[in-house]
Amino acid sequence: MRQLTRPARRAVLVVHVVVSVGWLGVTCGLLTLAVAGAATDSAEAAEAAYRAMKVFGDWLVIPLSLLALVSGLVLALGTPWGLARHRWVYTKFWLNLVTAGLSAFALRGHINEVAAQATAGGHVANPADVIIPPAVALATYVFITAISVLKPWGLTARGRRHRRQVVRSAAD
Repeated sequence: MRQLTRPARRAVLVVHVVVSVGWLGVTCGLLTLAVAGAATDSAEAAEAAYRAMKVFGDWLVIPLSLLALVSGLVLALGTPWGLARHRWVYTKFWLNLVTAGLSAFALRGHINEVAAQATAGGHVANPADVIIPPAVALATYVFITAISVLKPWGLTARGRRHRRQVVRSAAD
């Protein structure tokens, strides 16, 4: 992919940060609602919490996760960082891919199940099914944020080869 111009890179970076922070916020909201639904003694409050989770899950989780993934890919491929040159970028990509997939396919299914149980007036069989996934996702997003800021671990083998080629080209 061709390198992004400075204005394009900045625009994509802003989109990526805003969408990623939005995904983090939605995850915090999901975790808060899941804990509130599990901790309350009121069936009505639990139903409201789980139904609100369903709205977040149905309308926000997939678009935010996909936009974070796509904007991150554009940044990786359109900047000198590359996708597989630095271990932190590579790790971040795979963690985003896995969490986007789990959010879309596993978390939403659990939310729909719990919301249906609560709406039907029944007891929610296992509220941990909707507490643990956003808690793990939140920890993952905090880790991803930390490695984005700290940029640890250095170059991959591909990154070292690329750097040697750049140095050789500059010497010629």
